[in-house]
Amino acid sequence: MKLETERLQLKEIGESNVEDILKIRSNEIINQFVQRNSPKNNYDALQFILTIKENTRNNQTFYWGISLKDQPNLIGTICLWNFSEDRKVAEVGYELLPDYHRKGMMSEALSVVLNFGFNDLHLQEIVAMTNKFNENSKNLLLKHEFVLEGREDEGFPENLVFSLKK
Repeated sequence: MKLETERLQLKEIGESNVEDILKIRSNEIINQFVQRNSPKNNYDALQFILTIKENTRNNQTFYWGISLKDQPNLIGTICLWNFSEDRKVAEVGYELLPDYHRKGMMSEALSVVLNFGFNDLHLQEIVAMTNKFNENSKNLLLKHEFVLEGREDEGFPENLVFSLKK
């Protein structure tokens, strides 16, 4: 499922995006704020893509690659995942290559994904976890009227929990 903004295209990720996914998910600047096993090579990136495709097929996640409208390469990703059992709450996750930070691009992408979540999926709440030192991410969430929760992201003491209710 494709979503579009003025400058961006949010599209399905496929096997042709292996190098982009490797570049994004192994980026040191992004990964200083994320705890995950980063891909070490194209094979690892392909395995991640295949997992995402399977989870999308099973409606466990909605996952988009972000590209500029006039370019095929991905500059980031954004997803809705970790749905509650009743499918009324989901978590949003996102990442963007540092060359594109502070240009309003993730704000554009987040706007259409929030709209999709609330209006198409009929979510009642969208949550976001972000590292307490990730100022760009915290500012993005606050700009979109997310509220800082008083609870901890279980197992990730460095993270803050934000939520946005419909």
